Amino acid sequence: MTLSIIDKIWREHGVADLGDGTSLLYIDRIFLHERTGSVALKGLQAAGRRVRNPELVFCTMDHIVDTLPGRTDQTRMPGGTAFITETRAAAHAAGINLFDLGDERQGIVHVVSPEQGIALPGVTLVCPDSHTCTLGGIGALAWGIGSTEAEHALATRTLAVRRPKSMRVSFDGTLAPGVTAKDMILWLIAAHSAAGGVGYVIEFAGSAVRALTVEARLTLCNMAVEFGAWTGIIAPDDKVFDYVRGRPWAPSGARLDAAIAHWRTLVSDPGARFDREIAIDCDRLAPQVTWGTSPQDATAIDGSVPDPAAETDPNRRKSMERALDYMGLSAGTNLGDVRIDAAFIGSCTNSRLSDLRAAAAILKGRTVAPGIKAICVPGSTQVKQAAEREGLDRVFRDAGFEWRESGCSMCFNAGGEGFGAKERVISTTNRNFENRQGPGTRTHLASPLTVAASALAGRIADAREVTERR
Repeated sequence: MTLSIIDKIWREHGVADLGDGTSLLYIDRIFLHERTGSVALKGLQAAGRRVRNPELVFCTMDHIVDTLPGRTDQTRMPGGTAFITETRAAAHAAGINLFDLGDERQGIVHVVSPEQGIALPGVTLVCPDSHTCTLGGIGALAWGIGSTEAEHALATRTLAVRRPKSMRVSFDGTLAPGVTAKDMILWLIAAHSAAGGVGYVIEFAGSAVRALTVEARLTLCNMAVEFGAWTGIIAPDDKVFDYVRGRPWAPSGARLDAAIAHWRTLVSDPGARFDREIAIDCDRLAPQVTWGTSPQDATAIDGSVPDPAAETDPNRRKSMERALDYMGLSAGTNLGDVRIDAAFIGSCTNSRLSDLRAAAAILKGRTVAPGIKAICVPGSTQVKQAAEREGLDRVFRDAGFEWRESGCSMCFNAGGEGFGAKERVISTTNRNFENRQGPGTRTHLASPLTVAASALAGRIADAREVTERR
């Protein structure tokens, strides 16, 4: 029988067949954060239940913490301090691993998890956060859950999961200079809609995916949920094995050798069946940027804002009209002519060391355009420290960027800090919904290269223009 990587991991973790396509799956690792984790931990405590295997449960402070230098438990979110202090108390009471403020392991949950070797190839990992799919980039079967499911997983290390359909998205060809994993996933969502992956678990495959670094693969899988998918995954290879080696919660010595031998089997067999296949030629793929209020509202950076009148689907036409009204844009406008007010580099999508290096290479020796508010928030304390050892923080500061402590920051407005009404922001984040980065804020999603180039130009700009002038 030929099996996909999804089939293999599912079988290895199946505890029971509950019928009607639902399996009881064993959960290897559980990760929490202060915005939702405290709810699950306190609910478990109130019910008189204990955390099963607390040594395999982790929690970090990331979503609502302040990212300004010298931060404390105080946060701009009303009631936010209570989330932090209550999560801390509940985590200590439960005996789980806590990456608290001031801990060098602290950071955005989906950055910390692979960084610490908590997420590994072939493991099942859940977190009450929709972007848990990020961890498919190293070959983990990882998905977001609700607080009630988290409580169940904490108590039993199992979850009842209805098996989704399977899809393989194959990216083949060679990415041109200036084109990144962020552009790949934005192109996919724009071409097949934000609902194109609903009901599926997706394997990302193909020569262009294999050529990506591990951190770029994490970016690709991060936005599987923006495609509507249950999760995304990429078969692990030697790049992943080298990445995992030496990390705190990864196996070592003979155990690592045995693990790698098993991980090598976590590939889809030739002839493995998928319910749907999508093939994409990356040779002509250009940098992408969004123009509307959904990740599917994306187009090539040298393109123009589309005309809703050309859309035959009335519902889609109506949503496009609403998006353009919110964004303050007109059909036919060249994206390269759109002025910006701010630039943001951060989030679980694009805040790893490789992302900061790429942006710094654009910014070095240059300064942001007058009047542009530019902010860089590293994805973890370890990313921040590594960047500072390389002098990247000086590059960002010299260019006119704020250099922050790690956290989710202005990826969304729940932390109490955001951009202003009608301010236009180009951002490395994953969502551009109305009010996502602040009430009335207009967000354009793009790669770190595009965000850095746009900050310099004061408008949406193609990073290839900058690199060609060096």
